[in-house]
Amino acid sequence: LLFTPSYSYVIVGAGSAGCVLANRLSEDAHESVLLLEAGPKDLWLGSKRLTWKIHMPAALTYNLCDDKVNWFYHTLPQAHMNNRVMYWPRGRVWGGSSSLNAMVYIRGHAEDYNRWQREGAEGWDYDHCLPYFRKAQCHELGENRYRGGDGPLHVSRGKTNHPLHAAFIEAGQQAGYPFTDDMNGYQQEGLGWMDMTINKGQRWSTASAYLRPALSRPNLQAEVRCLTTKILFEGSRAVGVEYTQNGESKKVFAEKEVILSGGAINSPQLLMLSGVGNADDLKQHSIPVIQHLPGVGSNLQDHLELYVQQQCTKPITLYKAQKPFRMIKIGLEWLTMFTGYGATAHLESGGFIRSRPHVAHPDIQFHFLPSQVIDHGRVPSKIEAYQVHVGPMRSTSVGWMKLKSANPLDHPILQPNYLSTEIDVWEFRQSVKLSREIFAQKAFDPFRGAEVQPGPQVQSDADIDAFVRQKADSAYHPSCTCKMGSPSDPAAVVDSSTRVLGLERLRVVDASIMPSVVSGNLNAPTIMMAEKAADIIRGRPPLVDPGVPVYRPPTLETQR
Repeated sequence: LLFTPSYSYVIVGAGSAGCVLANRLSEDAHESVLLLEAGPKDLWLGSKRLTWKIHMPAALTYNLCDDKVNWFYHTLPQAHMNNRVMYWPRGRVWGGSSSLNAMVYIRGHAEDYNRWQREGAEGWDYDHCLPYFRKAQCHELGENRYRGGDGPLHVSRGKTNHPLHAAFIEAGQQAGYPFTDDMNGYQQEGLGWMDMTINKGQRWSTASAYLRPALSRPNLQAEVRCLTTKILFEGSRAVGVEYTQNGESKKVFAEKEVILSGGAINSPQLLMLSGVGNADDLKQHSIPVIQHLPGVGSNLQDHLELYVQQQCTKPITLYKAQKPFRMIKIGLEWLTMFTGYGATAHLESGGFIRSRPHVAHPDIQFHFLPSQVIDHGRVPSKIEAYQVHVGPMRSTSVGWMKLKSANPLDHPILQPNYLSTEIDVWEFRQSVKLSREIFAQKAFDPFRGAEVQPGPQVQSDADIDAFVRQKADSAYHPSCTCKMGSPSDPAAVVDSSTRVLGLERLRVVDASIMPSVVSGNLNAPTIMMAEKAADIIRGRPPLVDPGVPVYRPPTLETQR
């Protein structure tokens, strides 16, 4: 053990949170940082063009189906969804899921963070979170009270000017919903143009934004293909980790802290493998208990979504772009200039609405796509069609995850318990009805063909519910499995400083520590949380912007 290397900080997981922490903690030249990643680098021979499947925005479906850079998780069969096993891709590569996702930059609603504070995450209300969203961000439209103008995370708007995006936004207004010029700013509610983590036509993952610029620092070491198997403890103090690399087992010590940023599945899994979790469950696998924390792996939350699809009467969708010859042409334009149809994920418009009266802020989200997606993009589109991805944002179904065995290579058991409450079923039915209503507006008259999905035969509530059970899929937002809360909360795993309760020198910083899932996509919030946690870890005073104005609907008596 004399020759075991040691660092000030050991960060497990080079994903959306880990890359941010590696950058910020290594800004202090006197601290040394080791970043361990289970997967490979996101570049081959230093080239984005050679790893185009990651860096070309339009190629995103390739990685969703490729286990080279993806943990490729599956859930238990879902009792309320015709016993379907759900597929959960998770990034296993530099950048983590920000190297696989659809590059949608959505922060959630101010009230999500105010709710976190009520749920025990002291100091994580909107006034304390907004400054870290700003700090991270460099928005192409420049800074204001909501947007950042000089952070490392580049955020841009769509460039295709596709007529179907304009039709979707106009149809929303015809249906009585507001237009919002920034769903991440003053007003989330309404339909508008989406922000995307794309910079000059390239995916702007946290590996590009945070990790690569810091790699030249002598005090940052980033290792790949290292599976962390165990946190090392002396009594209740975390002193390092054990990991396997190239078939051999290695140890490394952390002089200050071990920080888990493995994400909502891997962080609780590593805690449990290391003896931190529900004592009864750990004993079943003969794992010695370091700390009984029943919250580890519980409180699992996610979003579900489905596609409402409509045939298009004009040949303007992305159908032709998926023909081999056109794909080569689009690919070559991107490889030479990083422009064109390859330079976007095409999810350029979307929005947020309320499902019913007396809901204080939007609980249904739309992403619009001028194309048809079949089976997570694993099957090419068959017809000229467009679709809206829709789903409820604050479902009440809560699940759990547990170890399958004490072997770190075994995937854990994932039980999201989707659609297990009546209100969740009702909200999904409402989502389908409200989507159809937008597609029926006159802005779509020049383009509207037959409905493809659910299809004209699906009309009754029972038919819609059956369609939802068969066709809804994960929006890939697993979270909340290491809940941040007050030490008196039996479900809490970390305190509001991200420290694991009852243990020393051990933190968790990633989507697993959300007290509850936010109303939107999870990448921007995860990056924000890591920025905020970096200041906490460095002992810096928290940034705060008190009294930021936030839109409220003129009345809650009506749904819109």
